[in-house]
Amino acid sequence: MKDLFRRYLPARFRKEETVIPVVRLQGTIMAGGSQFRPALNLASVAPALEKAFASKKSSAVAIQINSPGGSPVQSRLIYRRIRDLAAEHNKKVYVFAEDVAASGGYMIALAGDVIFADETSIVGSIGVVSGGFGFPELLKKIGVERRVYTAGENKAILDPFQPEKEGDIEYLKTLQLEIHQVFIDMVKQRRVGKLADDPAIFSGLFWTGIKARELGLIDGLGHAREVLRRDFGDKVKLELVSGQRSLFGRRMPGVSVGSDIGAAAGEGAIATLAQTAEDKALWGRFGL
Repeated sequence: MKDLFRRYLPARFRKEETVIPVVRLQGTIMAGGSQFRPALNLASVAPALEKAFASKKSSAVAIQINSPGGSPVQSRLIYRRIRDLAAEHNKKVYVFAEDVAASGGYMIALAGDVIFADETSIVGSIGVVSGGFGFPELLKKIGVERRVYTAGENKAILDPFQPEKEGDIEYLKTLQLEIHQVFIDMVKQRRVGKLADDPAIFSGLFWTGIKARELGLIDGLGHAREVLRRDFGDKVKLELVSGQRSLFGRRMPGVSVGSDIGAAAGEGAIATLAQTAEDKALWGRFGL
């Protein structure tokens, strides 16, 4: 009703506003997730992204990112969806890094036509890391025997309940190098003409927003309100866009976490603890 009334007002009486939809991407990037342990993935953010880019009231969309990384696949899927929507709706994408936009978080940030950060934001970590835990001695101590039957000599590669094998580690490193090269190519393509000539950029190091600007990883220092007011005027209005909600108003997770029917209860509990520890370790790398 309010919009209808405004439409019929003479132009001189209207308070023209520029509305910029804002989507906030927060958390560790992984395929799974639940209402108790939310995760950042394409399924969980797609509804909000679709809604933001479909808005006919603006020529731009702002993305706020606060993520230490995680799944490279989910990172690329989110990045690709943002770029596809930007092209489809002909909108400029502003990205703003909060505490951290590193590793997969920075990969998503590359979807921005311009990237901004706070002076104290952590940005970068352009590399690939695989972390985990090994439990072969723990099983012995608690009297559990691990039984694995495979068809294919490498089917149980990198099993955390068996001792490490040198060949398994070398194979994993080969995969990491391939993924790292994909990441490097994305950075060079999206930041063409902006990157400093410094090999440390692709070494996995991370920096504050100040240094990230010097290296060309971001375009400037600033927060959403000040940057958008500068570009669109004082009457700009930031409109936070959230994802789907259930009948009772709770935010719906993108993917539910389940367990294999045949998984042992003991292994499931250990795996859950390990996943939680790994999640904390990702944030901990950046002092968060």
